[in-house]
Amino acid sequence: MKCPKCGSTLVKKSYKGMMEVDCCPNCRGMWLDFDELDRLEDVAFDQDEYKGSLYHRETSTSYSCPHCEAHLQEFQYRLYNLNLDYCDNKHGFWLDDGEDVRVMGIMATRALEIQRKVDAEAEWRGVLKKMHLFIKGR
Repeated sequence: MKCPKCGSTLVKKSYKGMMEVDCCPNCRGMWLDFDELDRLEDVAFDQDEYKGSLYHRETSTSYSCPHCEAHLQEFQYRLYNLNLDYCDNKHGFWLDDGEDVRVMGIMATRALEIQRKVDAEAEWRGVLKKMHLFIKGR
């Protein structure tokens, strides 16, 4: 397979011991098969129901899918300040150098946000319960 960005031949490498990905030795980008982006996210946050919509603001690019040569689509990743590319034929995702780290950072932040929300709701429930007991006790 060829790198969609620079045309170099992609090389298979083990990614963090959890999956094999195709990497570009020149521009250091990586091709993730369609299910592998979810696996990458799950390293930091594995609650899919709280991740939000994956694709936003999709536009066509001039880059080709390493599998089928169709033009990759660029999208805004989960409404964060990160644009990724994907194959509309569900072959996978292209991540430029460092975007894998950004994806995991976004998911780690999302996990903290969800935990903060859960904690705040539990605290509010406790406050409401105390107010209810106080009012009933009058």
